[in-house]
Amino acid sequence: MFKKLAESIRQRPIIGWAIFAVVMVAVFILGLLAASITERRAEIATLYNNKKVEISGINPNNEEWGLNYPREYDTWKKTKEMDFRSKHLGNMPEDILENRPEMVLLWAGYAFSREYTAPRGHMHTIDDMTHTLRTGTPDHDHKDMQPATCWTCKSPDVPRMMHEVGIENFYKASWSEFGKEIVNPLGCADCHDPQTMNLIITRPALIEAFQRQGKDITQSTPQEMRTLVCAQCHVEYFFKGDGKYLTFPWDGGMTVETMEAYYDNAEYTDWVHGLSKAPMLKAQHPDYEIFLLGPHAQRGLACADCHMPYMAEGGIKYSNHQIMSPLKNISSTCQTCHRDTEENLRNYVYQYQDKALEIRDRIEVELSKAHVMAKTAWDHGVDEAKMKEALKLIRQAQWRWDFAVASHGASFHAPVETQRILAHSLDRTMQAQLELQKVLFSLGVTDVKMPDISTKALAQAFIGLDMKKLRSEKDQWIKTTLPTWVKKAKEQVAIN
Repeated sequence: MFKKLAESIRQRPIIGWAIFAVVMVAVFILGLLAASITERRAEIATLYNNKKVEISGINPNNEEWGLNYPREYDTWKKTKEMDFRSKHLGNMPEDILENRPEMVLLWAGYAFSREYTAPRGHMHTIDDMTHTLRTGTPDHDHKDMQPATCWTCKSPDVPRMMHEVGIENFYKASWSEFGKEIVNPLGCADCHDPQTMNLIITRPALIEAFQRQGKDITQSTPQEMRTLVCAQCHVEYFFKGDGKYLTFPWDGGMTVETMEAYYDNAEYTDWVHGLSKAPMLKAQHPDYEIFLLGPHAQRGLACADCHMPYMAEGGIKYSNHQIMSPLKNISSTCQTCHRDTEENLRNYVYQYQDKALEIRDRIEVELSKAHVMAKTAWDHGVDEAKMKEALKLIRQAQWRWDFAVASHGASFHAPVETQRILAHSLDRTMQAQLELQKVLFSLGVTDVKMPDISTKALAQAFIGLDMKKLRSEKDQWIKTTLPTWVKKAKEQVAIN
């Protein structure tokens, strides 16, 4: 038989080459399988055999996790770095209100008009929360501006405190009441089971939101979990009722329109605008909802695929936990799928961003005008009934603007959807101006004097903020009260 096969190969060389190709493919596949087995064995050895400490329960101490998982921990520590800037933001400190002072007017009467800075890495969550002017200066009776709900996405101490005092009791407490307890920045226990290192959901609001939709989040695939752990925090939410219960407005869907309908049906308002008196909505950061409507999510990618690319050391593969813009390291993010140059890929992103921000900038100018026009009408004694339609349009316009602007990376995650939302915001802004022009004309007002808001300071002065006093009070609080929080936290760690 072998003689016949050899004779056949000599007579038809193509058969020999075919056999050779099949053998080479088989060897290649076996090589991949062997490499995968070796890699998996190395990962298992790291997970189970190299543990230095036993972690159980809700352990918020990131340093202890780092003893067992030094590679991941070392990359997580890099979230403290502030060394990257792209064309639009990065991980460096930046005063957004200084660069775009119209936003001060848009948030008049709301804490965001005091301070709004660019987001930084996860290691800054506690510092940014305690130092910002938005959290005010709580007194000894905890009579501060914010509820404890504001801590929810800032620390692995949050699920620990929820377990100790109960979810509802945690939410309805004051922000300063848990200041001595919530001391560890966002980290390991927020997303991982300490025994298996599987991804887990530690915040009840996400589970509850899916339950109201009739979905069981425990049935999610590992790939879906690589997005859902991010969706615990990077979403739109509000504080429901007097108990300030953290709630996601997803019951009717996750689009800008369905969430607006949810709020309208509930007659919910975040605050009444300080100038226009419009009942306003404040978007948080609907990153997950917008991401779902973009091309990457629709092709099955997860947040971690781009924001936590895999790294390799020896036979061990692990995720980079620095968690930041993929543009910092395009070779290990974008280029794992896209066969193009770094320069081209970067410019594609900038093109998406530039087009969306062109509309955004126009909205901020025109929507500020609408608020001032409404204030002028009120100053001239307008009847409340005449303002109803204009205020409704202002609410709708600003909700759409904020929804697109507050989302991190919206113009890239879902460029078509983001530009659609911004276009609708601009449309409603101009409709609001037209309605207000009719109202002003009926009052005999033919000219509206626009204030000089060319700087943050001028805009804040116009809406009545005494920033010198606010800053002085906050600095004094940071100097006197904050150290006691830190001291108490260190004592607690020593006891444990």
